[in-house]
Amino acid sequence: MTKERQYDLEDRLIDSEDPPAGFRKLFDPDSAFVSEKQRAELCLHSGVLADLAAEAFMDLSFFLRASHLDALAGVVKDPSAGKNERFVCSMLIKNAVVASGQVLPLCQDTGTATVMGWKGHQIITDGSDYARLAGGIAKVYRDCNLRYSQLAPLSMFEEKNTGSNMPAQIDIFATEGGEYDFLFMAKGAGSSNKTAFFQKTRALLSPDVLDRFLIRQIAELGADACPPYHIAVVIGGSSPEHNLKMQKLAPSGWLDGLPDSGNMDGRAFRDPVWEERVMQIAAETPVGAQFGGGNLALSARVIRLSRHGGSCPVSVGVSCNAHRNIRAKISRKGVFLEQLDKNPSRLLDVVEGMPGPDVVRIELDCSIEEVLAQLHGLKPGALLLLNGPLTVARDLVHAELYEKIRSGGRMPEYMKKHPVCYAGPARRPAGRVIGSIGPTTSRRMDSWQEFFMKEGASLISIGKGSRSPRMKRWCREYGGFYLGTVGGAAALIAEEHITSCDIIDYPDFGMEAVYSIKVRDLPAFIIYDDRGESFYP
Repeated sequence: MTKERQYDLEDRLIDSEDPPAGFRKLFDPDSAFVSEKQRAELCLHSGVLADLAAEAFMDLSFFLRASHLDALAGVVKDPSAGKNERFVCSMLIKNAVVASGQVLPLCQDTGTATVMGWKGHQIITDGSDYARLAGGIAKVYRDCNLRYSQLAPLSMFEEKNTGSNMPAQIDIFATEGGEYDFLFMAKGAGSSNKTAFFQKTRALLSPDVLDRFLIRQIAELGADACPPYHIAVVIGGSSPEHNLKMQKLAPSGWLDGLPDSGNMDGRAFRDPVWEERVMQIAAETPVGAQFGGGNLALSARVIRLSRHGGSCPVSVGVSCNAHRNIRAKISRKGVFLEQLDKNPSRLLDVVEGMPGPDVVRIELDCSIEEVLAQLHGLKPGALLLLNGPLTVARDLVHAELYEKIRSGGRMPEYMKKHPVCYAGPARRPAGRVIGSIGPTTSRRMDSWQEFFMKEGASLISIGKGSRSPRMKRWCREYGGFYLGTVGGAAALIAEEHITSCDIIDYPDFGMEAVYSIKVRDLPAFIIYDDRGESFYP
């Protein structure tokens, strides 16, 4: 560690450079602060926090870190990587290029807006930090082509979209000094849902037991949350909340500067040996970067914390390939925001000319029986290029139709006539066919799947990740197929693979309305076939 860098009790990186390495300056001190009292108290202009939050969420919605993009390019260039995962990672790089135009966001699930801040005691504000930050975030979601995903509970069972993507999760902690440090994150439901928490005991803390535990839990990650992942394992913590706070920070790289060993003060540390083991376990899972291979993970963080002798909290979580987080810093030298990579096109030469998997073109502009006949005989793992009409419907529509049909209604023809894609697009930009759109987690539809297939609906479904083990039996019994398309390529899919889009039912459901879309060469892999065979174990 150099003299210019140190770590305080919150494990925050403090950087004395001006500007800090890897950051860009947003405001000079004269424009950021009202006054400086005795060179100690730094009084912040009231609008700075809103402007900072808005700029941060603009950047992280459309840009990624260079290190993350370079890791994806590393998979594409690796001759030992599987063809499918090289194909997926090349799509993710192309997706970043499309998103960098700042029209179509990286992912259709533009996430729950999350802010973690550490406020030094010399920083003086008007006390409305939460409201200022939330106001800046709300402006971005209102003015850009992002998606509103937050539901307000009106009663125990009735919910309604807030229409603003608010409330945000904002946590601010007090600390020493004259700096205000921030981590801004947008996390979609798919990766957030993969956070698993366990209350274990001392028995976990032996190499063999921990190894078996990690093998089991990493296998459980599957492809639902759009790999390749940044995996984090946090062991210990003074409380469940402490453990999960560190889980939130670890995949973002916020804790990367922790030491690699503990001490008698109970300091937190990273364990490089177990990080290497997590990467090895991830490489040995069959999922890879969504459709097979050895690149389930791009990185791993294993954080060890102190604990109460009677408790051993443990969490396993991921950040998905839409790795959306950005740091910011306010100090007496100004306001700084981490510099993300705004030129992902520098990597296009990596993906151009790359040989991909063999493909089969499937024409959808015909009866569902004819589409099923085209799919019959193709094996799980086959890459398809879909052309023609799809019905887009997800959780809320499935629940509504289920209750309607049970009450004597009829299954709509749009659920029977075409394959059903589980998705919910971001807002449509002016002049575009559709907003960013990609698959949502298919397993969430399994509560209704058999009922729908019995009705002759959803015989071909398209989403991401694995399904209930019963899905194999349902596909065999009803002659159906489940296809997986690339998760994390929502801007690219909207830009290159969708030629028309119309809302055809439930317009009041917002992004969960029923859409009819036409696709052109949309890539999709066969996951379950009509014989009950599966690509995933």
